[in-house]
Amino acid sequence: MEWARAHFLCFWGIDSRAMGLSRDDQRQRVHAMAKRVAGTHGVEVFDVQWRQEPNGWVLRVTLDRPNAGQDADGVSVDDCQKVSQDLSAVLDVENTLDHTYTFEVSSPGLDRPLRSPAEYRRFAGRLAQIVVSKAVDGQSFLKGRIRDVTDEVVLLEVGSRLYRVPFGVITRGRLEVEF
Repeated sequence: MEWARAHFLCFWGIDSRAMGLSRDDQRQRVHAMAKRVAGTHGVEVFDVQWRQEPNGWVLRVTLDRPNAGQDADGVSVDDCQKVSQDLSAVLDVENTLDHTYTFEVSSPGLDRPLRSPAEYRRFAGRLAQIVVSKAVDGQSFLKGRIRDVTDEVVLLEVGSRLYRVPFGVITRGRLEVEF
């Protein structure tokens, strides 16, 4: 069982200002590289963030394992380390980013975000919290067990009551940590 997120940090300085890529173009290029590297280690890219934070630029790559929670274990510290080392080497060669940055590779964690019907389906039976933009039966925040999922709605059991939550009104969803 995964108890916490694993982070591997590298401080890198790369000067590719002459490339003239936008921040989003840089993020997309890193995403493509990360996808190739992660695939060689049996994991996939969950998210790539490239942004400026108070302490400087941060490149954050979050990994996931297909079928984690069902047929397979989640992302391990070893997975993060291997992808971090290999992706670091690729980033050095490709010279894609135009700032000095902190590089982090991690897993989504036990309280991972839920972003698509497929992810809600994957974690059916688990406890989740959902925030909605339009109240569902008078509720704008729901915390309950995912009972069923279609392409249009999540059926969430809160106490003894079932709520049909349309995906169109979900602004945020994430798993709850259960012990």
